[in-house]
Amino acid sequence: MMRETLVFGPIRSRRLGSSLGINLLPEEGKLCNFDCIYCECGWNRDGRGDHRIPTAEELRKALSEKLVECREKGIPIDSITFSGDGEPTLNPEFPEIVDITVALRNELYPEARISVLSNATRCGREDVFRALKKVDNPILKLDAASDEGAALINRPAGDYHVAEIVRSMERFEGDFVLQTMFLRGPEFDTAAEVPAWMDLVRKLRPREIMVYTIDRETPMKGLSKYTVEQMRELVQPLLDEGFNIQIRG
Repeated sequence: MMRETLVFGPIRSRRLGSSLGINLLPEEGKLCNFDCIYCECGWNRDGRGDHRIPTAEELRKALSEKLVECREKGIPIDSITFSGDGEPTLNPEFPEIVDITVALRNELYPEARISVLSNATRCGREDVFRALKKVDNPILKLDAASDEGAALINRPAGDYHVAEIVRSMERFEGDFVLQTMFLRGPEFDTAAEVPAWMDLVRKLRPREIMVYTIDRETPMKGLSKYTVEQMRELVQPLLDEGFNIQIRG
């Protein structure tokens, strides 16, 4: 199970290049309203030993120090990425933290992009939506086209309806990155959802789509990955229609 400090890296990301990570959640635990069967952080039940959430001021200090250190050492940063041990928008100070991050980026690493990896469940909140509009790459998850599929692969807490998530995504008017995991398992196979998923993509028209597959150990056993060639074949209709799709094995 991965456990990340408040600011970590930079690490080499297959999707974002040299990525400096920000973990707005407990450093020794996990906090998420999804419990995805493929999550590299493990099951939610295994991450309950630490409940402390970092504050905006703690982030300001840690990120400033790290950016200064990286700049002095000449370390490239392509993306300052909100990821970490769960869903970053659950931090109650997320909007303020985004403002702090944008200001520090502009001052110390103006060439870096700011990315947020989110499951999109809180995009319906006005403060979260406005914060996500301020970053370069709001990367929003949609792993299944049906509520039944989401229940199997993402295991969301509380009420989760794909139609509501799609309505929230529509507010971005295509200025976001859609992220979808492709996998096979005992209860779920992405291929079954692809036709309906492609219809949602056509409705949302995101500026970029990230299609990827399993890369690390998963909490659910018996999952298998797709090859790049298999994923490309599945999304070929969208490629033919001109959608910008990044495929990562």
